[in-house]
This record gives sequence, C-alpha cells and structure tokens, in this order.
Amino acid sequence: MKCILMVWWKFRNKRGEILTTDFGKTIRLFLIEGNPNGRWVCELSNWTGKAYKIAKTQIKSSTDRNDLTSAGVYFLFGRDDESDKESVYIGEAETVIDRLIQQLGSDWTECVVFISKDKNLNKAHVKYLERRFYNIAKEANRYKITNSTTPAETAISEADTAEMEEYIQNAKLMLNAMGHKVLEPVIAHGSGDKSEKFYIKGARGADGTGKPTFDGFVVLKGSSICREVTPTMMKSIAALREICIADGRINSDFKLQEDMIFKSPSSAAVFVVGRSSNGRDEWKTKTGVSLNDYENKE
Repeated sequence: MKCILMVWWKFRNKRGEILTTDFGKTIRLFLIEGNPNGRWVCELSNWTGKAYKIAKTQIKSSTDRNDLTSAGVYFLFGRDDESDKESVYIGEAETVIDRLIQQLGSDWTECVVFISKDKNLNKAHVKYLERRFYNIAKEANRYKITNSTTPAETAISEADTAEMEEYIQNAKLMLNAMGHKVLEPVIAHGSGDKSEKFYIKGARGADGTGKPTFDGFVVLKGSSICREVTPTMMKSIAALREICIADGRINSDFKLQEDMIFKSPSSAAVFVVGRSSNGRDEWKTKTGVSLNDYENKE
C-alpha cells in the first residue's frame, strides 16, 4: 500500500503576504504489510536517502530487506519510566540490520533507519551523521537520549559535509512525518522568533511565561513554579511536577530548567500555579489580553 504526503512551504513577510510561490515535497510511504502498524518504507522526492520505520517485534523478519545490509544511521525509540519522557538511542552501523538485531536486548519499541538508495553512505558518513543527529537531539531536548557516551567526531571533506547537512535536513522532515519530533526544538529561540509570549501568576511563588506552538503550549525555561499545590490540582500534573523536582527540571528555587510542552494551555497553567486553572483565560499578554481573546482577535 502506498501513501503520498505533500509538504508545502510558504515564505511570508511581516504582514503575512506570500513573498514567493509555493513549492512542495512529496513523501512516499509504502506500507510493506499493507497496514499502518506494519513496516514503513519512506522516500522523499528528488532525494537518494531512504528511511524505514520498523517495530522492534519485526526486526528479525526484516532480514529480507537487502538494502538494510548497507551502512546507515538508526534511532531506537521508547519511553523512560523515571522521567515519563520519550527516549531515543542514536547509532550507526556499516550493516545496519545486524546492529539492530544486536540491539534487541535493550529497551525500545520501534526504530527509524536512514540509508542511501544508491548505497552512497560509507562509514565516515554515518559516523558524521550519528554525531550530528545526537547533538541536534540533545539541543532539541524533546527526548531522553539513552546513549551512554557521546558519539565521536569524524572529519569528512567539505563537499561531503555539505551533502551530509542536506541529508540531515531531509531526515528531519522525514522523522517529523513519521511521528517523531526528536530533532525539532520545542520552541524556536533567536531573533527570528516573533511569536507572542503569555504570562501567568499565582500564589506560592508561581510566575510563568509561555507560548502556544504547533504541538500545544510551552512553559518557558526560567518560569517560577508554585512551591506547594492544592488538593484540586490534576493528579497527573501533580505527579509530573514531582518527577520534574526529582530529576532537576525544577531546581531548588522552583525555577524551570528547560522549556516544557503541554497538550493544552490549561494543563500548562495547572503545572505553574498548582491548582485548577482555565489556561485560556489565565495566560495573558503583557497588556493583559487573555490567550482566548488574543486568538479570537487574531
């Protein structure tokens, strides 16, 4: 079974006017078993790279895929029980299917493998990709990285570096399309980030800053989290708060040490103020406009 995704890009100025014509990329998804729970083969138009999405239970049956005997980079996805955070192991191998079989004894549920359709990736290439993917995932900080050591740096030519950097951009797009945003930052920082910030305050030291994103609502690093919670606080958020205190995401001064994403503005608000909250009303701009009114106006 084949499925085609069209990914469209637009460039706009500050007034929202389109500056260039639209252009798209076609991602072809081939479902080997004919259903979305089976193995996926993913290809991007005009790209020599190729990706597989394979459940751990289907690794041994994937020895029938001859191209998996080539060099590649792989991501092993799971969930860390202690932090309740998605986890990833990033590795490389000259014969990637053999390495995946060796990894069956570790904790993960599915993998994504990147190879080259023309077998143009060599050992130096995949080691370069492994290091770069590791650094990007670490900076994005969405998943807990389970690598015990940092991958070594590898020197490749200037031409190969340019080619591998293009490979990385395409791989990021493919991973996102396959449901893993491991290489995407929770929120973009820097001069190009012009989205509105929202603020919330409460008792017991709560003083948070956040932003709506495509994934939900992000509470920004440096926000002050309530020191104590009320009995009406959602139990799941209260449990998350205790996990964050234990693992250092909330420090001894009750300051948030990393950006944290929530599925809704309300769950983000509850996390900060330690009580029941309608986040769409309580998150406000500096001028006092609620998130609800702001979005309705927009």
